[in-house]
Amino acid sequence: MRALKLGVGLTALSLLVSTAALAGWQDVASPYDQQRLGKIDEARAKGLSEAQGGSDMGAIHGALDSAGGSVGSVEGGWRCRTIKLGGMAPSRVYSWFSCRVSSRGGHLFFQKINGSQRTSGYLYPNGNGTYVYLGATNMSTEPLHAYSGSGASVGAGATPDDQIGLLVGIGSGHARIELPYPVQESTFDVIELKR
Repeated sequence: MRALKLGVGLTALSLLVSTAALAGWQDVASPYDQQRLGKIDEARAKGLSEAQGGSDMGAIHGALDSAGGSVGSVEGGWRCRTIKLGGMAPSRVYSWFSCRVSSRGGHLFFQKINGSQRTSGYLYPNGNGTYVYLGATNMSTEPLHAYSGSGASVGAGATPDDQIGLLVGIGSGHARIELPYPVQESTFDVIELKR
């Protein structure tokens, strides 16, 4: 009888672990972040409006004008740069750095691996070859920060480091992660990716 109970308990634990590994992004994202992602079109339009007339419009349109579609093969190395629209400044286009997408624990893991400001997190399939990104920012002198999800600190709806975004393809070897309403600095962020 004891062996049967142990076997049932181990089976239940195994199912629980497998279910967590297969969780969709909605099971992990906080309600606040789900709401942010739902306003991606609004945030993009507002950020573009706030950026108008700036000197970075060529780079901004190069990253945002193509309709998003399937990313294709996402694993491997990428060149990446962050573009910030609206908020504290009309726009800011950063230099190119290195990013990587690798497999970790059955999920795809995105990481900006150099530069003073870093970002990393998991990519969850969203259908049509696109992915939802749940990650966090950190400084290069800090360890990686993990996405807090529903565990935002002391009742806060969000932590300043948390990110939610949508990864889409915009051409051969070209993709972007759109980050609506970041908690700090800007109205809309884009991480542009090129092979």
